[in-house]
Amino acid sequence: MAGQEPLTLSRLKQYQPLNRLTDDQLILVASRAEKRVHAPGHKIMERGTRDGLDFFLLAGAVELESADGRTLQIDARSDKARNVLARLQPRMYDVTAIEACEFLVISQDALSQMLRAAPVSHSQEHEPVEFDGNGDGASQVLMNFYTQLRANRLELPSVPEVAWKIRRMADQEEATVAQLARAVTADPAIAAKLVRAGNSPLYRGGADVTNVREAVMRLGTRATRQLVTVYSMREVFRSRQPQLQQAMQRLWQHSREVAAVSWVLADQVTGVDPEEALLAGLLHDIGAVPVLVHAEQHMKLFRDDASLQQAVADLRADIGVVVLEHWGFAERFITALRHAENWGYEDRAPSPQLVDVVIVAQLHVLIGANLNRDLPAFADVPAYRRLGELELNASRSLKMLTRARARVKEIQELLSIG
Repeated sequence: MAGQEPLTLSRLKQYQPLNRLTDDQLILVASRAEKRVHAPGHKIMERGTRDGLDFFLLAGAVELESADGRTLQIDARSDKARNVLARLQPRMYDVTAIEACEFLVISQDALSQMLRAAPVSHSQEHEPVEFDGNGDGASQVLMNFYTQLRANRLELPSVPEVAWKIRRMADQEEATVAQLARAVTADPAIAAKLVRAGNSPLYRGGADVTNVREAVMRLGTRATRQLVTVYSMREVFRSRQPQLQQAMQRLWQHSREVAAVSWVLADQVTGVDPEEALLAGLLHDIGAVPVLVHAEQHMKLFRDDASLQQAVADLRADIGVVVLEHWGFAERFITALRHAENWGYEDRAPSPQLVDVVIVAQLHVLIGANLNRDLPAFADVPAYRRLGELELNASRSLKMLTRARARVKEIQELLSIG
C-alpha cells in the first residue's frame, strides 16, 4: 500500500504491548514479522479458528462481529487500533476488511517470549477495547481479558509450591517414597489430608496409616501426585469480596461434585486413572476463577449475578486452557477442560479418555441438581456412548449417581469442608 507510514521503531512503539519491548527486541520483531495486505471485503479471521498469530492493524479499517451479531469497527487511525486485534484463540470474532488494510503479523509464541524477557513498567496502562456503549457485563470482562492477554499481564491463579514440587518429583522415576513424603510434610495441612486419604474407604488397607510415608506407600506415586494437587486447589477458589466468594463457593461445590462422579466413572472404565479423573473433574471449571477474581474490579458487574454468570460461561474454557498451560498440565487435562460442556464432542481415540469421563460426569451432576432443562439425552452424547464398557442406561446412571453422592461426601471430608 503505497504512501503508508514506514515501519520505524517509533511507530512500533505506538502499539501495545510492543511498547513494552526494548529497541533490540523491536528490531527482532520487525525481522520476524511479515506484512499482509487485504482487499475490502476479505475475511481476515474466522470465528472458532486457531492460527497462533497476532495482527497489528497498520492501515485501513476492519469490522469485528461476535457470535451474537454485535459488531465493532476499528480504524487504523483510532486509538483502538493500538492493540493487538482480537487475540484470544480460538478466534471469538469474524474479522473482515471494510477498506484496504495492511497488517503486521507475528507469531504469538515469539511475541510472548519477548514480552516475558521485557522490562516491567508499572506505569504502563492498557485500556480495554470495548464495544461502544452497548456491551453487557460479559463483553466488558471479555475485552478486559483481551487487553491483559495481549499485554501478557493476565493474573493467573497459582498452585502452592508443594503441589509443583510433588508433581515434578513424581514425574521422575528415581523419586523414592521417602523423598515424596518429605516434600509433602513441608505442608502440614496437605500432609494431614494425605494421611486421611490413606485411611479413607477409597484406599483403606488392613490397618490405618499413621504418617505421610505410610500414606504415600499405600497410595502410590501416581495417586499421591494427583491428590496433592487436588488438596491444593481449595485455596485457589477464594475471593476477597463476599458476593464473589459465594460464587466461588458454588463453583467449588460443583467442581468437587464433578470430580467425585468422574472418579466413580473412571473406576469402572479400563484405562482411565481414577485419580486423574478426580483431578480433571476438579479442574474443569478452573477458568472461571480468574474471571471471578477479575470481577472484583468491576463493582457493577458482580452485583449483577446474571451478567457475571454469562461472563463465566463465555470465558471459562479459553481462560482455563491458559491456566492449565501455565501450570504445565498434560494435553489430556486441557482437552477435558476445553470440551467439558461440549455435549457433541467426540474424541478420536479408540478407548475412553479423560474428556469422555468429565463430560458424562457433568451430565450426571447437572441432572442431579435439577439443571437438566437444556441438556441433551444421554444417548445423543458421543462421550456417553464411548463409555461402552459401563453399559449405561437411565437405571444404571441413577445408581451410579447415588454412589457418587457417597464419594462426594468422602471428598468433602478429605478436604476438610463442612
